[in-house]
Amino acid sequence: MTESVPVLKHPMAKYIREDRQPWIYCPGCSVGIVSGMLARAIDNLGLDFNKTVIVSGIGCTGRTSGYFKTGSFHTTHGRAIAFAEGVKIANPELEVIVVSGDGDIAAIGGNHLIHACRRNIDITVICINNFTYGMTGGQFGPTTEHEKYSQTSPAPVGNMEHPFNLVKLAASSGATFVARWTAVQARRATKSIEKGIKKKGFSFVEIIGACPTAFGRMNRLGDGTTMHKHLLEVAEIQNGLPPHEAELSYADKIICGEFLDIEKPEYTDVLAEMQKRSKGE
Repeated sequence: MTESVPVLKHPMAKYIREDRQPWIYCPGCSVGIVSGMLARAIDNLGLDFNKTVIVSGIGCTGRTSGYFKTGSFHTTHGRAIAFAEGVKIANPELEVIVVSGDGDIAAIGGNHLIHACRRNIDITVICINNFTYGMTGGQFGPTTEHEKYSQTSPAPVGNMEHPFNLVKLAASSGATFVARWTAVQARRATKSIEKGIKKKGFSFVEIIGACPTAFGRMNRLGDGTTMHKHLLEVAEIQNGLPPHEAELSYADKIICGEFLDIEKPEYTDVLAEMQKRSKGE
């Protein structure tokens, strides 16, 4: 008679809705890696699940919220930050975390990003930047580099537009904590996510990821393993570098680190103070 072998669960499984598995993500996708980062950050900080809300938009990354056992919103395209602001204003005691992609946050949702930064509302935004609209077929987006190929910017010309540098955009718009890492720098990225969550103000953490199915295939960058090895090779850590100097070139240099950590009044605190004044308190 053979003995049964106990099945060991992943230590972060307690945070994941296992009934929603298997993941929808393609082999080699970075979104699952970043989901693991967020789970570990929640675990390390000991966040109360009843006071934690994860909000996401549309796209591959937008599916993330549905996998967590916290409160969650899977919102309309581009409106993840807008929904998150509403949640935070309605109940400032909640820990509100946005997880979404570069297309969702920086294209149709770009207006919400810059104004949430400007307001300095206490939410943490984790943007997984894989340079493409992965779920909808691989079109070029606001972070796709000039002359890179996509379904809507095919060879031989490639993308005629120039990309946003999201850490520059967030910092110049008013965010108080700004960082960038690649998906292979999991421990460093997790620590920055933790700092962003603890920060009283708007925090923006960009994670440069791989999309072998769309961006990688169109630009002949190899499979997921090859793309992640490349990210490690071109990542250059420069903590404390002024955000406007944090360059990003997929081919040869991705400047990573924590670039901004400043203090200024937070939106819901200011709102509460103004409400007290209006009541003559």
